[in-house]
Amino acid sequence: MNTIILIANVLVFLTFILHTFGGDREYKSIEPETGNPSKQENWTMGRGAFHIVSADFLLASIGLTLINFTDYFSDKKLLLNILSVYFFVYGLSFLLTLVISRKFPKSFIKLWQWLLMFIISGLIYWGTN
Repeated sequence: MNTIILIANVLVFLTFILHTFGGDREYKSIEPETGNPSKQENWTMGRGAFHIVSADFLLASIGLTLINFTDYFSDKKLLLNILSVYFFVYGLSFLLTLVISRKFPKSFIKLWQWLLMFIISGLIYWGTN
């Protein structure tokens, strides 16, 4: 077991929990009023996409748990490198979204998820090498 990978594992699992339950509660707060099926459809599609990300966090957490506590995978280093790149791309995507979106005060601080993804990516990379 690698302590650095274990820390990344815990962060990913906590992210899954907070994203799934806390994030959904926040997302529900912007649900459009009834009477506009088009807006409701768009909101529901966004909510579905939001929870696809929740599923990604869950699967990554399961993968990291298997890597940390079992010999289920024969090439752990390859999987860890893929996960490191995976979370880096998540962080980059979120950061680019902030860059191209309409600005508001302290947007990069208030929406700090990009930094969390870079931290997880870095921990996995560091723990692999």
